[in-house]
Amino acid sequence: MTTATELFRSARDFLLEHREDYPAAYEGFRWPRPAHFNWALDWFDVIADGNGRTALHIVEEDGRETRVSFAEMSARSDRVANRLREWGVGPEDRILVMLGNQVELWETALAAMKLRAVVIPATTLLGPADLRDRVDRGRVKHVIARSEDTGKFDDVPGDYTRVAVGGGPETAPGWRSYEDVYSASDAFTPDGPTAADDPLMLYFTSGTTARPKLVEHTHVSYPVGHLATMYWIGLTPGDVHLNISSPGWAKHAWSNLFAPWNAEATVFLYNYTRFDAGRLMAEMDRAGVTTFCAPPTVWRMLVQADLTRLTTPPREVVAAGEPLNPEVIEQVRRLWGRTVRDGFGQTETAVQVSNSPGQVLKTGSMGRPSPGYRVELLDPVSGAPGADEGEIALDLSARPVGLMTGYHGDPDRTAEAMAGGYYRTGDIGARDEDGYLTYVGRADDVFKASDYKISPFELESALLEHEAVAEAAVVPAPDDLRLAVPKAYIVLAAGWEPGPDTAKVLFEHSRHTLAPYKRVRRLEFGELPKTVSGKIRRIELREATAAGSANEYREEDFR
Repeated sequence: MTTATELFRSARDFLLEHREDYPAAYEGFRWPRPAHFNWALDWFDVIADGNGRTALHIVEEDGRETRVSFAEMSARSDRVANRLREWGVGPEDRILVMLGNQVELWETALAAMKLRAVVIPATTLLGPADLRDRVDRGRVKHVIARSEDTGKFDDVPGDYTRVAVGGGPETAPGWRSYEDVYSASDAFTPDGPTAADDPLMLYFTSGTTARPKLVEHTHVSYPVGHLATMYWIGLTPGDVHLNISSPGWAKHAWSNLFAPWNAEATVFLYNYTRFDAGRLMAEMDRAGVTTFCAPPTVWRMLVQADLTRLTTPPREVVAAGEPLNPEVIEQVRRLWGRTVRDGFGQTETAVQVSNSPGQVLKTGSMGRPSPGYRVELLDPVSGAPGADEGEIALDLSARPVGLMTGYHGDPDRTAEAMAGGYYRTGDIGARDEDGYLTYVGRADDVFKASDYKISPFELESALLEHEAVAEAAVVPAPDDLRLAVPKAYIVLAAGWEPGPDTAKVLFEHSRHTLAPYKRVRRLEFGELPKTVSGKIRRIELREATAAGSANEYREEDFR
C-alpha cells in the first residue's frame, strides 16, 4: 500500500524532474490526494530524520545568527507540541500566533500541525481592535505572542491561554513563558491520524464591503498545494531560499515554510528594522542565497541601489504581490544576468499562474497556469468560460488541491465565490494566443500598498468613527516607492471646516486606530461623486487621484 509520504514524494519528484519543462510538467502532474496526511509528521519529520543540514538560518541586524538543522527543528517542534498539549492545546483548537521572523514561529507551526490544532497567523502590526475581531470570530483558545506585544491583549477579552515568547509571568502577569517548552520531552506521539480535510490554518483577509474574511485551509490545501509554489520558484534540494515577507501574511507560509521545505531547501531570513539594500545584498552573498523572492516594492528599492554589490546573484529570482514594472525586470537582467519571474496567487490558493523556470517570458505577462490548475477567464457579461479577457477563475471540475475549503463561517460568501462550478478570484486577466495571462486589475476595489492588501471598507469604517467625518471613500494614490498608498476623500460633518487643522486631526486619528500598513497617507475634502442609486463612483475618485490635486494633504507634512 502506498503511504501518504510516498504519494507526496512522488508528486514532488515529478515536478523537480520537469523543473524546466513546463509542457511536460503541466500535462503530466497529478495532485496527490491522500485520505490522511500530516505534513509535519509525514513529510518534515521524515526528511529531518538524522538530517544535519540547515533548515532555518536567521541573521539579525546586529550580526547575531541562529542556525537550526532539520533534525533539531523536528526535535524542537516535538518539545513544543508536548508542552502545548500539557497546557491544554488539542485537535482543532484555534491558536493565534503573533510572532516575528524568529525560530519560535517555525517550531510553533510544526507543533500545531502535529497536534492537529488550527493556526491563525497574525502580523505583529495588529492593534487591539484587529485582535479583538480575530479572537472573537476566530474562536481563539490560545495565543502565542512576543513579550513586547502582550500589552495589546489587555483590552482583548476572552478565556484563552496566553503564552509569551521572551517573557512570562514576571514581565507579563497571566502569561506563561514559552521558554518552558524546551524542558519537555522530544518524544512526541500523535493523538490520532490527521484527515486530509481537517482544518489547518485560518487567514483573515481583506474585503471591500464587509469585515475581513476567514480563509480556511486544510492539512493538504497549503502543505501539498504549495508544490506548485515550489515549482514556480524553481526550488531544489539544498537551495538556500530568501523570501521577503512579514509573518502573519499568507505569502510568508507560501515561501518561508511550505515551498522551501517541500524542496528540502534552507529557509534564510535577514531581520532588519529599516530596509538597507546594500546590507541585504551583503548578507545574501555571505549566506549563499540561491533562490530569492521579494515583492515589487523591494525590487524597486534594490534597483535604486547598486545591484553589482551582490557578487553572486541567486540562480532563481521571482516577484509576487503585484505586477512588476518591465524596467525593473530589465535592470535586474542587465546587472545580474537573471530574469525576475512573476507569479499570481491569493491567500485562498497557492500560485495559480506563473512564469516558471524554462518558460519563454513575455513582457508584462504573469505566465501560464501552474501544474495542477485549470484556469479559465469568465466573460464579464455572460459568466461563460473562454473569454479573451475576464475574471480569472479555477475550474472546480478539476479542483486543485491548493484551493481553500471556503470562507469559514460564511457559507453564503463561499457559495458566491464557488458559483457555477468555478472559484472566482475577483481578479481580471487577459489571455493571448499562446495561453499566457496578463493581469488587468481587481474586479472589486481592494488594492495593494507595498505588498499589503488594503480594504477601503476597513479604512472608511475607521475614519467614520471620528466625529468630524460624515462620509469617506478610500482609493489608491500612486506612489513611486510603494506603488500605491491609501488616499481618503472626506465629507465633513457639520461644525468642521476643511483645512490643515482638520487634516492633522484626521491623520492622527488614522495613526491611532489603524495598523501602520493601513494608515491613510493622503487626504482631500469635498463631495463624493455618486450614482443615481447613491453608490459612490470610485472610478471617478481613482481618476481624479491619478491626475493629482492641489487640494490634497499628505501625512508627511504633519510630522
